[in-house]
Amino acid sequence: MVMDDREYAYLKAIIKDLSGIDLSSYGERQMRRRLTAFVSRTPTLNIVSYCRMLQQDEAMLRELLVFLTIKVTEFFRDPSAFRQLETLILPRLLTHRRRLDIWCAGCSSGCEPYSLAIILNRIRPGRHHRIMATDVDEVALSRARDGGPFRSAEVRNLSESVLQEYFRVSGRSYWISDKIRQAVQFERHDLLSDPFDCDFDLIMCRNVTIYLTEEARNRLNRRFYESLKSGGVIFIGGTESIFDATEIGFTRLDHCFYTKSSNDALRSMKANRSFTPTEESRGRINAADICTVF
Repeated sequence: MVMDDREYAYLKAIIKDLSGIDLSSYGERQMRRRLTAFVSRTPTLNIVSYCRMLQQDEAMLRELLVFLTIKVTEFFRDPSAFRQLETLILPRLLTHRRRLDIWCAGCSSGCEPYSLAIILNRIRPGRHHRIMATDVDEVALSRARDGGPFRSAEVRNLSESVLQEYFRVSGRSYWISDKIRQAVQFERHDLLSDPFDCDFDLIMCRNVTIYLTEEARNRLNRRFYESLKSGGVIFIGGTESIFDATEIGFTRLDHCFYTKSSNDALRSMKANRSFTPTEESRGRINAADICTVF
């Protein structure tokens, strides 16, 4: 049986007090069902006794927070979208700026910002960019900062050549190479309550807003818009859309990509949808070497 209104409100209040995470911005039906299933793992506890234990047992609280914040992630998740990122979005951004400022929000254990760092290393080797990756879950961030370990399921989209170049293998685990690990800066950040930095060329926030209420999702998209430079791009998940994009000021560039751009920048992006690599990058960019499905 799903917990009632009073039980759910009480548990939300305890979680917010202990962790600072406000579940009011998350879809209630789904979150209440998930929490009910999690608490039911210990059938002898009611909500009051469970909350009392959360207040006394740090390990128990950490286990709950990991459950709440865990996201399915892998390197180059949605390979077709990353192909667009590699062949269209990043090359066009790099024609205007030598050094990119990038934010990967809701980065979990680091697969997506590391995927981005691998692409940048391949198409513009030797250049240094600012890649900031954030998440609310300190456990996931710890694994991200360490560069692993990643499971075989998380690297399944990668060819053997990429695994050899950018990873080291230890048993059944994969660890990102130091040159890629050092290219990403990880910080704890709560999208729903913490302030945002500004002037990003690219923001990646993929498969995060689907868990939020419509109000929270719209508020977040507006804050992302304000955090982008003119001509900047937001990269979202394949099952997500920014329904009020025009009202906010975004223009849909392609599947998963929206731009905050002047008319000139937008025309430039659209005119180069069939981007051809420059002589500098020709021979270095080979999507088939990155994702085996390409």
